Amino acid sequence: MAYVTIDGVKFEKELLDLAEKHTTGRGEGKLAKDEVADLFKSAADGPGVTDTEKATLKYIRGKFQFTDAAAADFDKAFAAL
Repeated sequence: MAYVTIDGVKFEKELLDLAEKHTTGRGEGKLAKDEVADLFKSAADGPGVTDTEKATLKYIRGKFQFTDAAAADFDKAFAAL
């Protein structure tokens, strides 16, 4: 597992890269519902979602743009962690 430190906080690089991939290139630059599902699937790739993965998801929520439907899905999925 690779990590990156931003402002002294450790985040999971794979999740950040996935969010970046989904918001660059084609499209409107916002995370969509299926992309949010990809993020949570990636975060749950082990025996559970780690504190670092939760912190990374929280960071993504604050730094990336979402469609309205995707934002609602993200918030619901995050609250269930």
